[in-house]
Amino acid sequence: MASPMPNHVALIDGAAGKIEVAESVPDNLLPRAALAVIAHPHPLFGGTMDNKVVTSLARAFFDLNAVVVRFNFRGIGQSEGAHDEGRGETDDLITVVEHARRAHGADLPLWLAGFSFGGAVTLKATERIRSDQMVLVAPAFKRLASWAAALPGKASGCHPPERTLLIHGELDETVPLADSFVWARDHDIAVLVVPGADHFFHRKLHHLKGAVTRFCRPL
Repeated sequence: MASPMPNHVALIDGAAGKIEVAESVPDNLLPRAALAVIAHPHPLFGGTMDNKVVTSLARAFFDLNAVVVRFNFRGIGQSEGAHDEGRGETDDLITVVEHARRAHGADLPLWLAGFSFGGAVTLKATERIRSDQMVLVAPAFKRLASWAAALPGKASGCHPPERTLLIHGELDETVPLADSFVWARDHDIAVLVVPGADHFFHRKLHHLKGAVTRFCRPL
């Protein structure tokens, strides 16, 4: 039986005001595998850090003995500010990463993950920060203002790590599977397609968690 996942909620300072973060720190004596930061889906369509895909990612990382940090983008939950079409949200993510490194150790490997809009923001953040491993779930590239005209290719400025896992549902009705193929082709990254899965992986979350558990490992 899986051990309970602690959940400590706090407010940290961000560019648009306070950012609500939830931290899950393993309480065993084993060395921490990594610091995992997860970004949630689109704020204007009900996305929060408590989204089931996000919490499934969190559980997978926690079971691998990583310190897990989720957070609400500006304007959601207790996070202050207003939606900024991905620009300010990228700042939010980087602020959370910097906070987590100060709080839990800058020497820990950094695992970044994001779902839908959060996946695109996570990828956008790699223009400015380096991660050791990354998990993108149905990344909604076209939801970011700076990428609205076209999918990001090699010239987009993003720098996904060599160990990047992209997961997409076969029956995704929100983010076209073809968008992931286009981006992955440009970056020579494989796409893991979950048969029968929709955008939110209803009844398929166990496949999502299993794929992440198999892929991520201490470096």
